[in-house]
Amino acid sequence: MAPARAEILARAEAAYLGLALGDALGATVEFMTPREIAREFGVHRDITGGGWLRLKPGRVTDDTTMSLALGEAIINDRGEVRALSCARAFDAWMRAKPVDIGNTVRRNLVAFRRSGDPEAPPSEQDAGNGAAMRVLPVALASFGRPEAEVRVCVRAQAHVTHHNAMSDAACEFLALALQDFLRGDSLREVFLRRVQPLVTAHPAFAFRGRPRREYPSGWVVETLQAVLQSFIDVGGFESCLVDVVNRGGDADTTGAIAGMLCGALYGMAALPPRWLKALDPKVRAACSDQARSLLGPC
Repeated sequence: MAPARAEILARAEAAYLGLALGDALGATVEFMTPREIAREFGVHRDITGGGWLRLKPGRVTDDTTMSLALGEAIINDRGEVRALSCARAFDAWMRAKPVDIGNTVRRNLVAFRRSGDPEAPPSEQDAGNGAAMRVLPVALASFGRPEAEVRVCVRAQAHVTHHNAMSDAACEFLALALQDFLRGDSLREVFLRRVQPLVTAHPAFAFRGRPRREYPSGWVVETLQAVLQSFIDVGGFESCLVDVVNRGGDADTTGAIAGMLCGALYGMAALPPRWLKALDPKVRAACSDQARSLLGPC
């Protein structure tokens, strides 16, 4: 039996809040090594702010704010994912001086300002995680559409800043896996349907039989390896997010991606109340509102 719309909406909201929670948790230890984290925190497990960005407790970074900018553009286009609208939304977001911005995102948005072309040129150097971290609004807006159409939507937003085959593979995998979890599919089902084909098609993403991916960089391959090791082999919402951010490196992004996956899989009941209480109230409200507004037909 297909899940009721209320259940799907709840999972969508949990995914969006999970993104923000993972972002806020990971930002504190971004660019730290696991040894540095252990020396300062023991195990980092609470949303306390600080970090190299000197954030106030509960504040988020570009992972969440760029997702919200994208989500607003999609809502304004009545659920369609249009590259030009995405590019304009990202440009406005950058002009508003976000707390953080990736180099690839900045470079290609500056190029968009000059050319007006919303699609960055293909580049082997643009395999960062900046398009993957913001894919959730597209997954929600395209929910219920044919898989081929979902992939087109994913690439429309991704190619504004990251026109790269490995980035595409990661973004499409995440969007489709998120949609599977919204439908109520199990972790095992999604592992067989999405994870194994991803690794078969792109062996660089293999995460089992390899050392624990610590201090993951902004390269989308290392990001996804760290996330999948925590998400699949550790499990549980809080346990997964604590595990992945304590690996250090690009911890706000690994936390954000793990958070959206865990939220979609485990639902609202799994989100730690103390983390939700610590999250910036405006961000919490925006994530919840967008989840409801973006979700496609069920």
